Parts: sequence; C-alpha cells; structure tokens
Amino acid sequence: MSDPVVRLTDLTRSFEQGGVRIDVLRGVNLTVQPGEIVALLGPSGSGKSTLLQAVGLLEGGFGGMIEIAGTDASKLPSSERTALRRNHLGFVYQFHHLLPDFNAEENVILPQLVAGRNRASATERARELLGALGLAQRLDHRPSQLSGGEQQRVAVARALANKPQLVLADEPTGNLDEATADKVLAQFLELVRGQGSAALVATHNERLAHKMDRIVRLHEGVLH
Repeated sequence: MSDPVVRLTDLTRSFEQGGVRIDVLRGVNLTVQPGEIVALLGPSGSGKSTLLQAVGLLEGGFGGMIEIAGTDASKLPSSERTALRRNHLGFVYQFHHLLPDFNAEENVILPQLVAGRNRASATERARELLGALGLAQRLDHRPSQLSGGEQQRVAVARALANKPQLVLADEPTGNLDEATADKVLAQFLELVRGQGSAALVATHNERLAHKMDRIVRLHEGVLH
C-alpha cells in the first residue's frame, strides 16, 4: 500500500492575543490517501484555514508532525519545505489571486515554468486545462476581463497545472453564487479525479461537502 499523501499527527497551533492563549488546533490527526477527496467541514473560525496552512507548509509555529508524500516536513529547512510544496502541492483559494498583468493562459503557464517545464509543454498543458474548464475562448483575457466564475476556473487550472499529488482548496467556491459554485466545483472534482490527485477542500457548505469522498468535521480546533 502506498504512503498517504498527507498524515497529520497530534497537530497543534496556538496564538497569544492580549495575554490570552488561544488554541486554534488541538491535537488534530488526519490521513489523506492518494486520489482521495476529503471535505474539511466547519463554520467560520473553526480553524479550517489554519489547518490548510499547516498542510500547505505556508507558515511555522505548529506542534506535532506533518508528513507530505512520506516526508516529515515538520523540521525541514525552509528551502526543502519550499521544494516539497512546489513538487507535491497545489492551492486554490476563495479569492483567485491571479496575477492581474497576465492573461489566463499566462497565469497557468507561469507556475509550470517555475517548476522547470519548458514553455511549449507548459503552454500545451495550460490550454488543455483551460479548455476542459470551458475557457478555450478566453485564453488571452486578463483577470479584469473575466467573470468571477471564470477567474476561479483559471485559479483551478493553475493549481492543477503541475499535476500535484495533493490539492488544497480553501472555500474555493465561497465567493460565487450557488449555480456558479456548483459548476466550478463539479469541474474541479472531475479534473482532480481525472488526473488522480488527492484533495483536501475546506468548506462550510454541507451540501457541497457531500459531493466529495469523505467528510471530516473541525469544531473548535478538534477534528471529528
């Protein structure tokens, strides 16, 4: 049996605010298997984004162990954490965070160039993904020329461009109307499953969560 894509063991995160200790994550244990799509369900303020930041190796200060693709990332130096993140992870946020001075195609090409792919191959991959997301006619449009749903689909393409083992999505449809959210999520899930990636998707939407393979619930820093 292959290693889990991610394994969290007794993960903790605390903050000091006004001299008061706030425990955001309290001994979280979670395993995500290759190809599995897991919904991380919980209300605002439950610690979902903090948990995704931990798995994404985006900041320090966490207790416990974080394993990504069989590697204990907890104590890696910054350069090795960056390489692990670049080689194994993809990210989709509630707000698309596209580069405003680049068109849709270029926004999907750039992370591939950073990962070492040549321009021709990166362009082919970008067009393949954007076409699958219904954006074949919008390749040369900048973010300001795209609707909210179109911008988020470009963000999905960017996250999947390097075929990550794990995609981390933080309320990826939270800024969209219901009909658009359903369409974007369906396309996201189809593409993730199609390339065999795993995904951990934070959401407060019970209906959307049930479209995924498994649901885990985070409440006051404790995972159920």
